[in-house]
Amino acid sequence: MPGGRAAIGARIGGVNGQTVAVVGARGGAGASSFAAALAREVVSRERAGRRGRGRRRRDAVLVDLATGPGLDVLLGLEHEPGPRWAELALGAAVAGEDLPAWAEVRVLARDRALPLPGAAVRGEVVAGLARTGATVVLDVGTSDDDAALLAGADTVLIVTPRDVRAAAGVLRWRDELAGSHGDVRLVVRGPAPGGLGALELAHVADLPVVATGRADRRLDSALEHGLGPPPRGALARLASRVAAEL
Repeated sequence: MPGGRAAIGARIGGVNGQTVAVVGARGGAGASSFAAALAREVVSRERAGRRGRGRRRRDAVLVDLATGPGLDVLLGLEHEPGPRWAELALGAAVAGEDLPAWAEVRVLARDRALPLPGAAVRGEVVAGLARTGATVVLDVGTSDDDAALLAGADTVLIVTPRDVRAAAGVLRWRDELAGSHGDVRLVVRGPAPGGLGALELAHVADLPVVATGRADRRLDSALEHGLGPPPRGALARLASRVAAEL
């Protein structure tokens, strides 16, 4: 593990927490939906006493760092009280329990009318959340503005459909993370309009596949109604398999 990455990771990961960064291979890959489903599965496994291969987890915090409508819209939290990124940029302190909750997951969402705070503030907040012992799931989407957070995460998951545009995006992320991160894995979702297989994608990218899953036919309807990813179905099963490997 490169020394620079280790130093950043020590600040972000803390002693007891775990930080997982989720990025999309391309726009529309479903990274935000998967990040939410993964955070919910982390909480579910904790409550059931079924933990993955990593350290003990006590809670999960989902952090919105992506462009788009925002996690509060995706999860139906627009009108829920609690701090957003804009308040933290003004110096407000944040504790995990202060944040709005979805399915027992604490959510740090963006204020869509204001930009995210600077990189230093984002790093400090994420590190503080990790030091509480929580699993912090970062929804980074397709942005590359959070290089330090990505480098300092314990694991980076690239969510990718099985198509040529997504394969190109996987290669871009692989090249950007090369030398700065030792644990980058693929989460492969359907459909595959041209028949591209998960193993072919893994071979081209030279990255391991942590889990594969089909398209979830329930997802669009659930998101349209502000319910977030459904608790059952293809996406939930995919998140469960990934959580078991963290």
